[in-house]
Amino acid sequence: MQVQTPLAASLPPLVEMQGLSVRFGDRDILQGLTASLRGRSIGLLGPNGAGKSTLINTLLGFYRSTAGSARVFGYDVGTEIRNIRGLVGYMPENDAFISKMSAVSFVQMMGELSGLPPSMALERAHEALFYVGLAEARYRKLGTYSLGMKQLAKLAQAIVHGPKLLILDEPTNGLDPSARQRMIRMIKDIRDGKEMRIVLCSHLLRDVEDTCDEVLILKQGRIAHYSNLDEERRANKRFLELETYGANGDFTEAIEKLGCECAVTGNRMKMILADGVETRDIFRIAAEREVRIRRMNFRRDTLEDIFLKAMES
Repeated sequence: MQVQTPLAASLPPLVEMQGLSVRFGDRDILQGLTASLRGRSIGLLGPNGAGKSTLINTLLGFYRSTAGSARVFGYDVGTEIRNIRGLVGYMPENDAFISKMSAVSFVQMMGELSGLPPSMALERAHEALFYVGLAEARYRKLGTYSLGMKQLAKLAQAIVHGPKLLILDEPTNGLDPSARQRMIRMIKDIRDGKEMRIVLCSHLLRDVEDTCDEVLILKQGRIAHYSNLDEERRANKRFLELETYGANGDFTEAIEKLGCECAVTGNRMKMILADGVETRDIFRIAAEREVRIRRMNFRRDTLEDIFLKAMES
């Protein structure tokens, strides 16, 4: 499946894949991925075993492709991985801390490994820890940190060198609701700052819906769906559920004449609104026929609907 969206056409390609395949032993993990990803914030979705982590590790140069090619900011992941790693910040799903090292020392070390001089790495480490909200705890040993604090420390080390691409693997994993909201706000701030582009891998559809403008869905190592979320929502159907009093066949017929699809059960009606039809048109018809609307529920397809359709197709 070859995909390319018109979103942010002025942006340079973030990731380009041409027939990218990865095999472990006799098992194909990624199979012929072909895509040009240009979004500012791209969500990476798929069920367990779909190949999300394998794709991330391949783009970072940890796994070698068995066929095809991939480029990040124009650099080949097979031959120019050093150039790529200087442009990428990676927040892994699993912890990889030195427990007896302070947060500021750890983040400084990660900055130096990313190419910063020691003095600049230390300065940036303080700035990154202030940004994520660990200023008062930056001299504490990482082994004493709570789960939420460890997630924030992982984010700090990922941004300390000012990367152009930030890869976040399950950034809200294990966080309580307030900590999750804080992490989501920071991801949005980074996205809206326009200095970094984001690839967010998450099992939580809401995280992707809250922070991403495009979504790539993998299924069994292949691309099942790739789209601009805003365009997808506009193109998807709008659903309306009504609970009425005094409705009859004339009311249903008038709504169907607008081009809407209706299903009636007792005093409940479900409909799919036609293009150009708004809820005010339904209220107008109800007023003309003296029908009382006791309850109304309006919704568009959610990312969950989009995801489930991709899994079924």
